[in-house]
Amino acid sequence: METNQNYVLVALHLLGSLGLLIYGMRMMSEALQKLAGPQLRHILAKMTTNRITGMLTGTLVTCAVQSSSATTVMTVSFVSAGLLTLSQAISVIMGANIGTTLTAWIMSLGYNVDLTNIVYPSFLIGMVLIYKKRHRYVGDFLYGTAFMFLSLVMLSSAGKSMDLEHNEAVIAFFASFDTSSHLTILAFLAIGTLITCIVQSSAAVMAITILLCSTGVLPIYLGIALVMGENIGTTATANLVALGSNTQARRAALAHLLFNVFGVMWVLIVFYPFVNMVCQIVGYDPTAGGQSLRLPVVLAMFHTCFNVINTAILIWFIPQMERAVCWLLPEKPQAAKKEEFRLQYIQSNLVQTPEIAVLQAQKETAAFAERVADMFGMVRTLFFESDQKDFAELFKQIEREEDMTDKMEIEIARYLEQVSDGHLSDETKQKIRQMMREISELESIGDACYKLSRTLDRKQESGKIFTDHQNKQLQALMMLCNEALEQMNIVMHGHRSDHDIRETFRIENDINLLRQQLKTENVSAVNDHVYDYAVGTLYVDMINELEKLGDYVVNVVEARFGRQ
Repeated sequence: METNQNYVLVALHLLGSLGLLIYGMRMMSEALQKLAGPQLRHILAKMTTNRITGMLTGTLVTCAVQSSSATTVMTVSFVSAGLLTLSQAISVIMGANIGTTLTAWIMSLGYNVDLTNIVYPSFLIGMVLIYKKRHRYVGDFLYGTAFMFLSLVMLSSAGKSMDLEHNEAVIAFFASFDTSSHLTILAFLAIGTLITCIVQSSAAVMAITILLCSTGVLPIYLGIALVMGENIGTTATANLVALGSNTQARRAALAHLLFNVFGVMWVLIVFYPFVNMVCQIVGYDPTAGGQSLRLPVVLAMFHTCFNVINTAILIWFIPQMERAVCWLLPEKPQAAKKEEFRLQYIQSNLVQTPEIAVLQAQKETAAFAERVADMFGMVRTLFFESDQKDFAELFKQIEREEDMTDKMEIEIARYLEQVSDGHLSDETKQKIRQMMREISELESIGDACYKLSRTLDRKQESGKIFTDHQNKQLQALMMLCNEALEQMNIVMHGHRSDHDIRETFRIENDINLLRQQLKTENVSAVNDHVYDYAVGTLYVDMINELEKLGDYVVNVVEARFGRQ
């Protein structure tokens, strides 16, 4: 009974250590992304001019955030947002696979060096920095590092307390597998893949593998087979994230899977010579015993050699990989989906880090601005339309567009609320507040367009006709509104430091002056019986709504510039 209790305690010790490892690495990754989020975003977006710089970028970013999954999800998000091409994304993903090998070296270090000397000072310094809010993200990073190193110390302790090297049942179990058989290797590869897919952490599977190998009970060939499976299983995160995304994002995630599957395939063909070569580099003899302390280093070295050589081979075949994933995931025909509502850049399952989420929302908000500008273009066309059938069809299309703008506002707002639930920097909170205001004002522009079309519809039904002077003046006012919308879209798609808000204010001032002039003229024209009161009412409704539309445009631009 006591023995069973001991096993339960050891199992809880082991699981708790793995949980702490995953939490520590996640805390490190999130702290670094908050600390250098905008810089990471610009690095990924700009330092991918060719396949080599793309690969180096992926390596450096993954080494920094200590998570290939985080880098890959970022890359998939960038492809979804149209900031990276598929070929650029593939090169970054290749680099991410090299960068993740640093994690294996850190873990192998944990089994050969006493890390407690690093853990406690990191906790102390981290706590001080967290309370000094100015450096709280550096403190979070140190806390995450301390948790990761503490978990490695705990795992090493758990491995020793399990005393597996003297457990005859465990030794006999692993000894029953024929390490010289490819079938056995394939079975352990499948186990490694399955476990990684389930726990969604390649680091946890690597830690278990290193633990089993360090005790000497798991033969190196089987341990390496688990590591190979972990390389395939880790691609599940990006593929799951990309499921609800656009085709380009799913292609980037599939390229990650193909890259790792190809690497596993060629390693399986030369498995034993390749593993023996790695063992020789480390100075480990697979046939001799008593060298269990070297096994974590062997695993880390294999992981590095596997990913570096695989990248060195495939980096020259990126165009072919791109064609392959495009063939496997063809673009769906858009004709049948033309009027189906779907956000272009935002997919809720891509909310991984605040910086990426804000980027997605900014792209979607810019697309929203383009949509309302196009909607105003339909109103201008409606103004000139004389054919009753064409007028009715265009009016219905504007109605549908107005419904789309309502849905866009709700969906973007819901996404931003979801992002707001996380721990955000002050800068990110400010961006979210700005975008909330932007989408509200953009939806108001959509409403104004719909109200203008309804006024034109009332005019059409009543049979009233504007005079040539009224038509000319409304065209001038609509031209100014169109100019304001064009300027708004320039600001929305660029960086605000590159633009001058005074241009928007100038157009708004022209709109206000013209509106006042036209309303004054209208009073005189009605009094002088140039046209009747009903025509004057329709005319003023158009003028007022166009002036409101101009106000909404100013509000959007002010929000973009961070003005209240």
